[in-house]
Amino acid sequence: MPTHFQGDPKIVQALDVFIKLTRAADTVDARLKKRGTMRELTISQFGVLEILYHLGPMPQCKLASRLLKSSGNITLVIDNLEKMGLVQRMADQNDRRVSQIVLTAAGEKLIAEIFPQHAAAIAEEFSILTGTEQRTLGNLLRKLGLQAA
Repeated sequence: MPTHFQGDPKIVQALDVFIKLTRAADTVDARLKKRGTMRELTISQFGVLEILYHLGPMPQCKLASRLLKSSGNITLVIDNLEKMGLVQRMADQNDRRVSQIVLTAAGEKLIAEIFPQHAAAIAEEFSILTGTEQRTLGNLLRKLGLQAA
């Protein structure tokens, strides 16, 4: 559904694209949630596990930055993952004010099991687009995301 705003054509076009982008992202997200590939994890919890699985231990502030989350929000996410036994905080040997977030054996086992299924589900969702369309969309989204940078 396009915007109902009447005004400057450039603003109308931008609003229309924004609505489509938001709806598409929400729709794909909802379909992925229905598949259950993230099990009981939230998107943020899954993101933390995935980052630690692929990049290794890192400080909480770096995790927050990668996930575009506030420090308060990422603290809650990590607290909950810690209660679930999936991550643990370890004092940084060089700076004891910094906590390194590390996957536990249970966390590594879980993400190693569910990540391939989730990645396959994402690939299936995007299969409506050709490889060229996916690359074009990726480049356009990167351009949009880096605009302010």
